[in-house]
Amino acid sequence: MDKVEIERRVGRARQLHEQGCNCCQSVVLAYADLLPVDEQAAAQMASAFGRGISGLKETCGCVTGMALVCGLLDQTMMVKGLGNRFREENGDLNCFSLLQKQGREHSCNDLVACAARLLGETL
Repeated sequence: MDKVEIERRVGRARQLHEQGCNCCQSVVLAYADLLPVDEQAAAQMASAFGRGISGLKETCGCVTGMALVCGLLDQTMMVKGLGNRFREENGDLNCFSLLQKQGREHSCNDLVACAARLLGETL
């Protein structure tokens, strides 16, 4: 995927998040046109994974969003590498830990953009 296309998807992910989609939905829906399910089904699948799996603050919804996209595209072998890159760039995969860094290092919207970018660079 070229840089222009990646940036378009990053912008879409940010916009979706700003409009009220959770982190996971924002990442997944930025790639909805590539998925073998319609956008509504993709949004529903991703709905329970925001805020670290339904508010449990476990694995970041951005990371789960990347995993969902990879799974739907039969590219599960990419998930570990994406997770590792996300951790390298943001310091953790855990929602609670990432929320503790809010404002000092990044926002959830920045994490959404990071995940969308990593996906585009990998797919």
